[in-house]
Amino acid sequence: MRRSALALLIAAPVWLAGCDALGLEAASVVAARKDAEGRAVGAACRHAERAIEECYAMNKRSDKGSVFAGWREMNDYMRENNIAAVPVPAEAASAPGDGDRTAESPPPKKAPKKGA
Repeated sequence: MRRSALALLIAAPVWLAGCDALGLEAASVVAARKDAEGRAVGAACRHAERAIEECYAMNKRSDKGSVFAGWREMNDYMRENNIAAVPVPAEAASAPGDGDRTAESPPPKKAPKKGA
């Protein structure tokens, strides 16, 4: 009995080291990923010539602090390198949705008929 308990005690750290295989993420990893996503959203909004308030409204799930940090970093970068903003086309600007992939995709276009 003692040998099996000792074997389990020795093997437990090896089994627990495999927790990464279960897909469990540490809180710090999740927070870092959300921060990076928020910064990317903010930078994209600034490059697309969107106001920060509009960016917040379109991306409600993103952290406002991360979005603003990304927006500000892109603003500084664009000013330093004389990069012009790329305005969003009118049809894309009026599309419904909050920017978090919740809007329905548009219906597919019909192919033209052959021989017509």
